[in-house]
Amino acid sequence: MKVNVLETAQDLGKMAASLTAESIKDLLTKQEKVRLVLSTGASQFETLEALVKMDVDWSKVEMFHLDEYVNLSEEHPASFRKYLKERFVNLVPIQMVHFVNGEGDIQSNIKALTEEIRKEPIDLALIGIGENGHIAFNDPPADFDTKEAYIVVDLDENCKKQQVGEGWFSTIEDVPKQAITMTVHQIMQSNVIISCVPHKVKANAIRNLFENEVTNHIPSTILKTHPNFNLFLDKQSSSEVDKQFV
Repeated sequence: MKVNVLETAQDLGKMAASLTAESIKDLLTKQEKVRLVLSTGASQFETLEALVKMDVDWSKVEMFHLDEYVNLSEEHPASFRKYLKERFVNLVPIQMVHFVNGEGDIQSNIKALTEEIRKEPIDLALIGIGENGHIAFNDPPADFDTKEAYIVVDLDENCKKQQVGEGWFSTIEDVPKQAITMTVHQIMQSNVIISCVPHKVKANAIRNLFENEVTNHIPSTILKTHPNFNLFLDKQSSSEVDKQFV
């Protein structure tokens, strides 16, 4: 695990985006395309804002999407498909995009997405960490055993509170009860993982990441076992971590 602590969320976003861009460009000197996973949420704002400005041949990048609410219209402000289109896909000349579709025939959507993601390895994944320690929508206790690529999960109360706190929904009752998420197993198959986790609201989650052994009750702890895990924090999100770790 490589830990990077920046002064501000903007600094974090720029450095993480630079690492992402340089990694993509390096890979494209060795292979014809790069397979990238992107996450969403308020913690990714600064990184995506910087990433779309990077000098990358996006026409050679294939993007996969981490998660989406079940039965939420793409027109809803909280839709992650809407989020990624507005903050990334519509701003760069990327041609290969695979969204998680939570509408219609869910199992058919999952099957099709699974077939696509398993055609080749994922080179690089940007994976956020939630206030409850989740990665994607794998809320605690997360399923560390399934070998599926995507599954339907029930969202816990803390996860719903985060979505309200970030302004995506007015009340907890408005948050969908379920979501489709990339599994922990599939996330961990990525060759490189970059986690961008700024802001004070994530301080407790980051402390728990460092202070606990691997446990599905703090799903993010499994990232520490990945051979190429890069964690980006700012002063606020790292404020509760013992200095020996950062």
